[in-house]
Amino acid sequence: MTCRLCGGSHLRSILDLGASPPCERFLTATGLDEMEPTYPLHLRLCEECLLLQIPALITPEDTFTEYAYFSSYSDSWVAHARSFVDAATTRVGLDNDSFVIEVASNDGYLLRHVVDDGIACLGIEPSANVGEAARVKGVPTETAFLDEGLAESIRVEHRPADLVVANNVYAHVPDLLGFTRSLRALVADDGWVSIEVHHALNLVSLGQFDTIYHEHFQYYTVLSASRALATAGLTVVDVEMLSTHGGSIRLWARPDAVGAVPQSSVAIALEIERSAGLHEVSGYLGLRNKAESIRQELVRFLLDQRALGKRVVGYGAPGKGNTLLNYCGIRPDLLEYTVDRNPYKHGRFTPGTRIPIHPPARIDDDKPDVVVVLPWNLETEITEQLRHVADWGAELVYPLPQLRRVSHDAESAGGRCS
Repeated sequence: MTCRLCGGSHLRSILDLGASPPCERFLTATGLDEMEPTYPLHLRLCEECLLLQIPALITPEDTFTEYAYFSSYSDSWVAHARSFVDAATTRVGLDNDSFVIEVASNDGYLLRHVVDDGIACLGIEPSANVGEAARVKGVPTETAFLDEGLAESIRVEHRPADLVVANNVYAHVPDLLGFTRSLRALVADDGWVSIEVHHALNLVSLGQFDTIYHEHFQYYTVLSASRALATAGLTVVDVEMLSTHGGSIRLWARPDAVGAVPQSSVAIALEIERSAGLHEVSGYLGLRNKAESIRQELVRFLLDQRALGKRVVGYGAPGKGNTLLNYCGIRPDLLEYTVDRNPYKHGRFTPGTRIPIHPPARIDDDKPDVVVVLPWNLETEITEQLRHVADWGAELVYPLPQLRRVSHDAESAGGRCS
């Protein structure tokens, strides 16, 4: 394995999560007796450019031709998108003469706000089923994987974009250099590129190992992301630290020719990373111990609940949850089932661990004792959605970044017991 950013051959092992199936390959009932492929999930760090990465063992076509994730099922994520569009309109000066492109536009969760504002836009979404959902919402969407050829044809057929948005996709591309050149081809020479991606600072410092899965090929600091964007002539001019997905960064980049002196936010973010030790190899080496500690604490808790005769179920079936379940070896004996708002997943089973997935109403019918929330990064939203479980004395459990239990008494008092 060589580094996909700099081509270096010195890659240090940071965390080996064993082998697990692709996180979005949910099983049908008829597929439970069929062979299920698994692939190594081994995080490494390039000692030369400090890009965190895993081997590209599956292709984007394997994952995204038909996809199980629809962004609009998260109310907070839709609100986040609305806020972004409002702020970007002011920053970039978008109006009725502008053109916006979103790469990996999913079900139109973001561009629907652009359409509502009367601004011309185009979504590029590789998953046919998800892209169709966007078109139903009135969002122009091209079903395709972005590459340099497509970028050039869009530039000619439409025009260069005043704003190119790439939210939670920059980690999903094994051809990092080619994809970055494609972003540059889409944007106007005086335009803007906005990228949101999970921050490796949080992954390492908080032990967020469940953000590692096969469709995430690399994991960025501001330092490594800036180096990647620079390969295509894009300069990072601003950085926003976000709370989404357990801690993300929003990078604002512009073509080098118009990229002014970066705002102070860039230097501040780099200094935060430097202080955390992430500008040298040694700063990454503590992740393994953090991951092992989290695994042991969660499994011990679930075993204790089983010994007490408690009924434990899950909430959510996100990709990150499947890394957690497989790494911890959690199966239906410890987590009876999970529920999800996405009807696509109903009647299916989690990959590897074979935990049944039901509609959320199943929790109200069964009234379990404990609900383990797998998309822990949406704690505020989900705690509100599940507030009513306190009526029968159930408690919510958030497994990361450390195990936290929200009980009836704590919730009534507005607090949390751990």
